Amino acid sequence: MIRETTYGATPGWLALMVLLLALAVDIAFIVLSITWGQWILLTVLAVLFPILLFLFNGLFAVPPNEARVLQLFGKYVGTVRKPGLRYSNPLYSKKRVSVRVRNFETERSKVNDSDGNPIEMAAVVVWKVADTYEASFEVDDYVNFVHVQSESAVRNLATGYPYDTQEEGQMSLRGDTEEIAAQLKNQIQHRLEEAGVEVLEARITHLAYAAEIASAMLQRQQASAIIAARSQIVEGAVSMVQMALEHLSDRGIVDLDEERKASMVSNLLVVLCGDKATQPVLSTDTL
Repeated sequence: MIRETTYGATPGWLALMVLLLALAVDIAFIVLSITWGQWILLTVLAVLFPILLFLFNGLFAVPPNEARVLQLFGKYVGTVRKPGLRYSNPLYSKKRVSVRVRNFETERSKVNDSDGNPIEMAAVVVWKVADTYEASFEVDDYVNFVHVQSESAVRNLATGYPYDTQEEGQMSLRGDTEEIAAQLKNQIQHRLEEAGVEVLEARITHLAYAAEIASAMLQRQQASAIIAARSQIVEGAVSMVQMALEHLSDRGIVDLDEERKASMVSNLLVVLCGDKATQPVLSTDTL
């Protein structure tokens, strides 16, 4: 399998000075040949002039975080990554490939999670070109390839997990963001290996139920939250009632029979578990 190879291009400033000097000398001798009437020498120098101009095609600049992929009549020669003015064979074609870090956000995809619920999901992908040969020759358009494969990876990930978990220890899209982000990055990287692209980060930026079920799912989440809160309230109320009965008994404040204990437990639970303020009722009866 062919991979990127480094091409050691000649420093461009040295080549530029040599070419400018040769061009100046050629123009000077052309003028002198006309003055001296040396027509044969003039013909040679006139032919040399366009050749010198053609040699200037070998000069090219490489900005930071960019590369130039060199080809000779369709054959891959190498890649120049070192920034600055460089010189190579004038017959080489020089394709620009950016190796800067890039990012893009996928479209909001409407898919079904593992429970069959329609959800909307989008992600941001941070990437860069790691191998200029593969990016240039293994795929037709590596930028479009990254976008399409990332969209596909997001859809595939969404179908593998539920939006929210109902069981202890089950991974979900909403509850395990770090693990989901790591899996998304690995899936995208696996799809982009042949394009010479390195995925630096992938994270979910939008996650929501689809509009047609959003209202129902919100009610379900609210109901689950209410049940969880009520369970905690009841557990705390029972503990408080038990503690009150134990303290009354240990300190000998009052001796309650089973019927009075049941009435007291009932009253305390109503006070502690009620969602509205209770109204006290004063009893004139005796214990």
